[in-house]
Parts: sequence; structure tokens; C-alpha cells
Amino acid sequence: MEALSFQSLLQLPYTLRTPSYVEKEQPKNTVAKNLDERLHSLTAKRLPRRLLLQFMGFCPILSHPVFAAPMPEMMEPQVIRTLKLPSGVRIQEIVEGQGSAANEGDLVEINYVCRRTNGYFVHSTVDQFSGESTPVILPLDEKQIIAGLKEVLLGMRIGGKRRALIPPYVGYINENLKPIPEEFGPRRSLLSHVNEPLIFEVQLLKVL
Repeated sequence: MEALSFQSLLQLPYTLRTPSYVEKEQPKNTVAKNLDERLHSLTAKRLPRRLLLQFMGFCPILSHPVFAAPMPEMMEPQVIRTLKLPSGVRIQEIVEGQGSAANEGDLVEINYVCRRTNGYFVHSTVDQFSGESTPVILPLDEKQIIAGLKEVLLGMRIGGKRRALIPPYVGYINENLKPIPEEFGPRRSLLSHVNEPLIFEVQLLKVL
């Protein structure tokens, strides 16, 4: 498969994206004509939550209804600057943040979303449905954290946001490096993609 250019990857929306399997919106007149009949059919069946959300026109990630009034087009966040590091990590600065900057050896508390270069979700500290977050605390020590993410976090200020393309050779070179999910399913999903570049979208919450 031909690799996408980094510039193309960075056109992916900064927020969680809609997977390609979500059905396209139906014409409004067709939806209005068949809505009552289809909803009545749903009440008689027990469907998995994901399928029910898809049927109702909800994106399983963005969770906005097809039947609502048209939403304004989501704007790509303004990029303050783009950096290419010697390691091959490429960074977009989205929000600079304020206050203390993260330095070598610090403990930092972050939220992040990790996805593949085709936009598909891998893992996140933010729940895809509820929006609730479970931030993680990471040491800025390359023996404990993937080296590429450490480079992304160094110099960030509290409240700052960055998006980065991290090559595999500065990524999960072993299974003990953080951040990594504790649950078996998400952990297995992440480790199945360690040999490819990954995109991390990171927000720095605290420097401890």
C-alpha cells in the first residue's frame, strides 16, 4: 500500500474522526418517509449498541445525529508551527499553552489519542462515546516512554496541544514502553500496529 504523505496525514481532523464504515447520510425526503417504520422495527429487536448508533445516524466517534439540523463544517485547527526533528518525528503545534514547560525527567499528565496513518483509531485516554477522559502520568525518560512521544512532550507548556507523526523506530520498540493500555483488548490492538508510523494527538495537562 502506498504510504500517505505527512502533509496528507495532517489534513485529518484533529478531533476524533469518522471511520469509513459509517453509512453515508440518506436524502432527507427518504429519511422522513421511512423513519417511523424503521424506528418501529428497531424497538422489536435487540441490536448491539454500535449498530443501533449507526442506524440512527450517529457517528460512533463524533456522535452527531444525521437527523439534526445541518452542522457547520468543522474547521481544521490552525497550526502555529510545524517541526521536523532529526529522529524523523514530525510535529504540528496546535496550542502553545502557558506556564511551566515539560523538561527531561519530569512527570507529566496528558490526554492523548493514538491512531494509524489512515486515520483509524487505535487507543485513547478519552472515551469515544461519553467524552470522559482518564489522563495518564508519564515520566519523560526514554527508558520508560516511547522516545518519539518524549520528544513531542519536551518543551510543551501546560494546556498545550500537539499532533505528531512518530516513526516505529522511535515508537514501541518493546512492549514495556508507555503509554500502553492495561486492558488486554486495547493493548493487543496497539501492539499489532507497532511496526508502522503512528499519529499521536497530545494535550499536556500538568507538569508534576
